[in-house]
Amino acid sequence: MRRNDKRLVRGLYDYLIIALAMMIGSLGWVAFLLPHKITIGGLPGISSVVFWGTGLPVQYTYLAVNALLLAVALRIMGLRFCMKTIYAVGFFTLFTTLWQHVVGAKVMFGNEPFLACVVGGLLLGLGTGFSLLRNGSTGGSDVIAAIVHKYRDISLGHIILACDLCVITSGYLVTGSWEKVIYGYIVLFVMTYTIDHVINGFRRSVQFFVISEKYQEIGRLINDEADRGCTVIDAHGFYTGRKVGMLFVIAKQNESHNIFRIIDDVDPYAFVSQSAVSGVYGLGFDRMKVGRKRLNGK
Repeated sequence: MRRNDKRLVRGLYDYLIIALAMMIGSLGWVAFLLPHKITIGGLPGISSVVFWGTGLPVQYTYLAVNALLLAVALRIMGLRFCMKTIYAVGFFTLFTTLWQHVVGAKVMFGNEPFLACVVGGLLLGLGTGFSLLRNGSTGGSDVIAAIVHKYRDISLGHIILACDLCVITSGYLVTGSWEKVIYGYIVLFVMTYTIDHVINGFRRSVQFFVISEKYQEIGRLINDEADRGCTVIDAHGFYTGRKVGMLFVIAKQNESHNIFRIIDDVDPYAFVSQSAVSGVYGLGFDRMKVGRKRLNGK
């Protein structure tokens, strides 16, 4: 498959994942949290407060405020991020309307609000996490978190947590119940933990040292099929004294299975060492997020 075709397939896959993520996240909000009058963070929380106070459907407030935030994000994050975010916001609104018709007046876990908090927060965290992995978001505090994360190495979940505490607390003005506010805090902690777990799990990197007489063929296949670069290190065995090529490869954890398959197909007797790394920065990986750059060597 040509590189352009791979890029097209990868792009379509991203949009499919975002759509599924919006379906999962909106289900957690509409089916488990909204009927219990549990305030959550971000724009869904603001939309919920407006809905309980005025009766305005949540999707209207959600769309209006997102339009303002995306106008700002368009300049900072670029058209590519905003396109996926607009796509995600559209699907989130669509599925929100759909789930409202499906669920109706039914209250899930009517006598178990704590269980509803856990399930709803888990679904929202899964939806938001998978959307952010594909460079999309549900808008609101997700957009703010993505903007800050672009310039600072701060956890996305922690940024969302800081942005959403005030929104949840404001729910007391409408519900008049601190119990509901505390449930909202529980949802927020479950959601942010899930976001961090999803993102850190899929972005974890690994490094390989591969020693094989067929290192050239293995390196070529890793370049072509796994789309990862290799560094060849000249080495020799201490016991045998033979010269051999050693490959140094850094890849994402979810790419390790493909790399192992390539190595096993070419040389099943190759010596392979795999280890996890705490962070990888550079082309094809994360961007270093530091403070102001040094000027004139100062």
